[in-house]
Amino acid sequence: MKPTLLVLAAGMGSRYGGLKQMDGLGPSGETIIDYSIYDAVQAGFGKVVYIVREYFLDVFKETVEKKYGHVKCLDGSPLEFCFVTQELDKIPAGFTLNPEREKPWGTAHAVLMAKDVIHEPFAVINGDDFYGKESFKILGDWLRAHENTSGEFCLVGFALENTLSESGSVSRGICHYDEKGRLTSVVEHLNIAAVAGGAVEGDNSVSGAHVELDGKALCSMNMWGFTPDYFEKSEKIFKGFLEKNIGELKKEFYIPFAIDVMIKENSAVTSVLATPSRWFGVTYKEDRPGVVAKFAELAAKGVYPTPLYE
Repeated sequence: MKPTLLVLAAGMGSRYGGLKQMDGLGPSGETIIDYSIYDAVQAGFGKVVYIVREYFLDVFKETVEKKYGHVKCLDGSPLEFCFVTQELDKIPAGFTLNPEREKPWGTAHAVLMAKDVIHEPFAVINGDDFYGKESFKILGDWLRAHENTSGEFCLVGFALENTLSESGSVSRGICHYDEKGRLTSVVEHLNIAAVAGGAVEGDNSVSGAHVELDGKALCSMNMWGFTPDYFEKSEKIFKGFLEKNIGELKKEFYIPFAIDVMIKENSAVTSVLATPSRWFGVTYKEDRPGVVAKFAELAAKGVYPTPLYE
């Protein structure tokens, strides 16, 4: 069984000021998605599904065909690709969209857009985050081991200190889990940054308190592993969400929200898998030079070929 990689690439990244997913950052103009695809193939994935917006679907398709048309899986078969779009009006029957709403419905809604094209265990990642080889290996192994299970999902957790930006504060969901490593909650913290002396501090979004955080604490960077029954469970929760929020202009249906409902309903368990990888990405425009330098360093060390795709 070859798991599928679902790439969330519909966002525009307002703080960064452009379409991050198409920005060439590697030594030969590679995008962050290029590296994720490369790492996923090396970890045994066999298909890539992109969630995009309709207005740049054609650009994505053209780019993908040009870059990856010849890429082979580990078993020598062609790497498969599929494209689905996330739009505001793609909601269950019986609900009427507020005509004034412009904001997308969120990450969990985006994942639901792929329910008709994914029938095997799959990973979910952001298109503008670099997760590292180890993370994809950990996730791929877990997905293959859960081919015939249901109600068991996973989250790849990164050490908080490995996810900070040098250009400004960040928001992170800190993972809480039981003695079996099963997720009990994800608590969002805002304005997280390293301070003098090497400590990490941030604002607890629940209590509002400014607190010191454990740099080794595992946090979510939106790297998930699901079996196909996730779609049915999530869609049911989305309908409940819409019953309360269909008239709202900004409320979004996020993956952690859906997972939290499943935890409370005892309809699924989510294992937290620790990765040693260091995350990086382009949260701010000022992050770009540092990311370019990191990819150059990885290429110089031979971690990645350059160009990634001939």
